[in-house]
Amino acid sequence: MYKAFLIKYAEIGIKGKNRYIFENALRDRIKHSLDSVEGEFHVSKEQGRIYVEALTDYDFDEAVEAMKRVFGIAQICPVKIIDEFAWENLTKEVGDFVDKVYPDKNFSFKVEAKRGDKSYPYTSPEICVEMGAYLLDRFPEMKVDVKTPDVRINIEVRHKAYVYSEIIHGLGGMPVGCNGKAMLLLSGGIDSPVAGYMVAKRGVTIEATYFHAPPYTSERAKQKVVDLAKIVSRYTGPIKLNVINFTDIQLYIYEQCPHDELTIIMRRYMMKIAETIAKENNCLGLITGESIGQVASQTMQSLNATNAVCTMPVYRPLIAFDKQDIVTIAERIDTYETSVLPFEDCCTIFVAKHPVTKPSLKAIEHSEYKLQEKIDELVQTALETREVIMCE
Repeated sequence: MYKAFLIKYAEIGIKGKNRYIFENALRDRIKHSLDSVEGEFHVSKEQGRIYVEALTDYDFDEAVEAMKRVFGIAQICPVKIIDEFAWENLTKEVGDFVDKVYPDKNFSFKVEAKRGDKSYPYTSPEICVEMGAYLLDRFPEMKVDVKTPDVRINIEVRHKAYVYSEIIHGLGGMPVGCNGKAMLLLSGGIDSPVAGYMVAKRGVTIEATYFHAPPYTSERAKQKVVDLAKIVSRYTGPIKLNVINFTDIQLYIYEQCPHDELTIIMRRYMMKIAETIAKENNCLGLITGESIGQVASQTMQSLNATNAVCTMPVYRPLIAFDKQDIVTIAERIDTYETSVLPFEDCCTIFVAKHPVTKPSLKAIEHSEYKLQEKIDELVQTALETREVIMCE
């Protein structure tokens, strides 16, 4: 029955003179999300609100699900638009709305009103009182409860009048595209897709780099990462995935360096390569799914050794999360079932049984000195032969 939605945002509302930039980004993200929904929609903004109007028939549930994946939306309100809102017509239209939405009138209610149009002859409190009286008169089986009503009937009077009673909560955050771009180190595990999701929720556009090691890792392992990127892209928009063949670099490190340092040294070269691609693509930072103490490469000492190789900021949104906290988010955003598919990635091969957990940066750099004969050439080859996949 609904032909329109009133979209509310939260954090964007406290922005100053630049608020319109965030509003425009949110409007554009909503438009993009609805491209996948059958039907035509008009998305517009006005005085702290964004409106979505359906111009043709559409699937209500499908449209709501699409908008629920847009960062920046706090609430989605299916709304009835009233073009002619002189008082007599407004009361009739609101009464008709209640009659249609709630065939059973045995409930308590409260009217809440906002008057954006200050020239309207009734103030917001007057609208609440007078509309409440009208509804009681028209539907005597209903009763008023201003503290804990079963139903809140919301009326907003702006250049049109809007009435709604259902509020669907959105993801919050900031619309993707308004806070720069960053490079996600995406593996096939549980953590990195969640890390990308969380940074994107702050308005950051995401690109990704994945390292694979054929024939030691399979095509199915690579496809798993592509599938994860596609799932995350439901929230972030299209993700450009850079696939790096890491085999020769891994084998060379394995041959030249102490095996208990393999994980740290390999990780440092992954960061170097991801940073090179990030700079080429105007990214402003790297994103990883690391969490303190989760594995040997994520102790404080290991993170320090890894971080030392980077010149741009490294964002680690999961750094203080327990594993179950991460799993809970992965389940909520639908990446978990894909992440636990049993295909090895390159982080799980060529690893020592007893990796160093408190690496000395000086010792790591000394070991890397043994790589100087060939490593730059191998890194350059890996960069030049990368595969780029658009995931959406």
